[in-house]
Amino acid sequence: MSDQHLGAYAAHSHAAPRPFWPPLAAGIALGLVLLATFIFTGHGLGATGFFTLAAAWVGMQAAPAATAANEYLSPMAGAGALSGSWITWQVVGVILGGFLAAATAGRFHVQVEGSRKYGAARRLVLALAGGMLAGFGARLATGCTSGLGLSGSATLAVAGFVFLGGFFAAGLLVSRLPLLRK
Repeated sequence: MSDQHLGAYAAHSHAAPRPFWPPLAAGIALGLVLLATFIFTGHGLGATGFFTLAAAWVGMQAAPAATAANEYLSPMAGAGALSGSWITWQVVGVILGGFLAAATAGRFHVQVEGSRKYGAARRLVLALAGGMLAGFGARLATGCTSGLGLSGSATLAVAGFVFLGGFFAAGLLVSRLPLLRK
């Protein structure tokens, strides 16, 4: 990248951030992306399957006999390389797309949210623990928010609607917990 391009990026990144999309437009765009995903890949949106697939791949590299004998991981261990899976490319696309969207909107910042209240180290530990619990719950529910909630509901699966209702109810309940400590 030339100095001129870096200078233009730096000038753009210090400009006022562009506003977020209106919720209706964002919802319609997400629905179109979901439809395109069904049409082009034959699958809905979802990410937690990637982490299970990655765990199976790592297991096959580190302990192939144990992974092949594992009832949960063995079906995914035979799936082959991570790079050949549609879900790997979906996760890569989400990461790159998120970065590009934030950068072009002037909203890309490396920071730890909530660090003023809890301290950066504690906040990172809390975020990691919360992410691990959410991932474990998503595997128990056989899908994450996008996989079970969006894709499941789009196919009119009862589990998708039950998940979304429970997800929102739990989110509202948990969002009130820090207020109780004040």
